[in-house]
Amino acid sequence: MSKTVFLFSGQGSQYVGMGKELCEAYPQVDVYARASEILGFDLAEKINNSTDAELAQTVISQPAIMATSLTAFEIMKLNGVEFSAVAGHSLGEYAAMVASGVLSFEDGFKVIKARAAAMQRASENSSGAMYAIIGKTPEEIEQVCSETEGYVVPVNYNSTVQTVIAGETEAAEKAAAKLAESGAKAVKLGVSSAFHSKLMQPAAEEFEAALGGMGVTFNKPAVAFYSNLTGCKQTDFDGMPEKLAKHIVSPVKFTSELAALKAAGYENFVELGPNKVLTGLVKKTLKDVNAVNVENAKTLEKALELLK
Repeated sequence: MSKTVFLFSGQGSQYVGMGKELCEAYPQVDVYARASEILGFDLAEKINNSTDAELAQTVISQPAIMATSLTAFEIMKLNGVEFSAVAGHSLGEYAAMVASGVLSFEDGFKVIKARAAAMQRASENSSGAMYAIIGKTPEEIEQVCSETEGYVVPVNYNSTVQTVIAGETEAAEKAAAKLAESGAKAVKLGVSSAFHSKLMQPAAEEFEAALGGMGVTFNKPAVAFYSNLTGCKQTDFDGMPEKLAKHIVSPVKFTSELAALKAAGYENFVELGPNKVLTGLVKKTLKDVNAVNVENAKTLEKALELLK
């Protein structure tokens, strides 16, 4: 039997009305209602009736994407789909923790509420920018960043042909312009700060302190868990508050995770959550694997056809 990994969507994949079709098709899945009680606001209301700008606020988008991903996850379980590994992209790693049992549902949403608040505050108190660079190798991008005056670094190793850079606004702009001059495509991301860079250090410190006083329990996962920090399977789940704080200011080694999953024999890569960003990255990075996403009735049907 082929091996299946569930992938969980990252920040920026949100859109108004995401998850609505899945909720209507499976009313018994009450992820949004349960999460809303912990968050203190009505998630479904925010997702369905916000403007794009309102939904993009970190304090809303992070729990909203996580809840949409976990809605898709619960529906896959109801349909008897078996999986033996999880991975997430940045924010998606928190849905992966809940799906694999590292965190309970309640603790997962307590934790994401604290993370989103810390990152929103840090974004409001610092300026920064992020650019997706397409068509250059990670090594070429690293070199340009190191030669650029000011602070700019690669932060998301997304695929062999796409790396995201982040840093001080002017430095990121200069590096992106230099890379574009040499033939790359540089796309400015619609984010409020430089995520996964040292500009998020205040958020990391605030988040780690919050986790220390929250009394949440971190467990060993029930399935293989692949980490953004190391780019491989994570086996040590001690000191998680420190690891999760470091996660905020460290690069996302997603390409390495995909390579490690392929090496471990995974053939089915199923993205759970809004949009299909990770599905696209899998298709660009790996050969001879199946990559599908689940975000609405049509994509659910296609995924179930593949997996059942």
